Amino acid sequence: MNAQKIAKIAVNDPTWVRYTLTGLTLLVISLFLILPLVTIFFEAFAKGWEGYTNELTEYNNTAAVKLTLLVALICVPLTTVFGIASAWAIARFEFPGKSLLTTLIDLPFSVSPVTAGLIFVLLFGAQGWFGEWLQANNIKIIFAVPGIVLATLFITCPFVARELIPLMQEMGNEEEEAALSLGANGWTMFWRVTLPNIKWGLLYGVVLCNARAMGEFGAVSVVSGHIQGITNTLPLHVENTYNEYNAVGAFAAASLLTVLAIVTLVLKSFLEWQQQRDRASLTLPSS
Repeated sequence: MNAQKIAKIAVNDPTWVRYTLTGLTLLVISLFLILPLVTIFFEAFAKGWEGYTNELTEYNNTAAVKLTLLVALICVPLTTVFGIASAWAIARFEFPGKSLLTTLIDLPFSVSPVTAGLIFVLLFGAQGWFGEWLQANNIKIIFAVPGIVLATLFITCPFVARELIPLMQEMGNEEEEAALSLGANGWTMFWRVTLPNIKWGLLYGVVLCNARAMGEFGAVSVVSGHIQGITNTLPLHVENTYNEYNAVGAFAAASLLTVLAIVTLVLKSFLEWQQQRDRASLTLPSS
């Protein structure tokens, strides 16, 4: 059965089938998306606007926000550079170990974040492989900011690369070779040819990377030590505050992550639309 027949059958479905499927979809969205969002803000404002702002400006919450932003500011640029470099290498060159590199980039997607955190504890913890040397040199990684950054880098490193690799493979290298043949050097080719062609895919990967960096819980929870005001990121602060029976504080902090998620979805949709528009313009027949 070809695509045209399938589309025709779908269009000619009975009205009750279409309404039933649409109703079920809306029900699922309401239960698992809209209702939780409404609940978060309802609980966050349970004590009114003043109670909400008091919780947001509380010291531990502001410290968690600052640490979350710091980790994102460190991890996102590093992941972006790694993503561009690895995508360029995989899409443009043939070399021994190329398949292995592609597999390793996907590794964080298949490893549990908690397991990733335990790996860093095994390496850099007090009883870890490098623990004795780190203690002797007064270097603290686990239960400190460096450990949180390392865990977040491990979790977020695939996002930019996995977005750019198929895009650059599809794009080909004809324009880049033309630029080089006209006398452009490597940097000029990258800034004038490669970057404009991958900009929307790059921004798409960066947005997803930033959202994951700010929202990561599992790996960070293992390496952070849950020290209030020092090593608690915003997701960890939500858990700790809720466990202390401060529901308003927990949901107030969670509302910040919710706003981040909504902004991420809006940007994601916009970037997807831009990518589709660019691809459509490339496939239009020339006049």
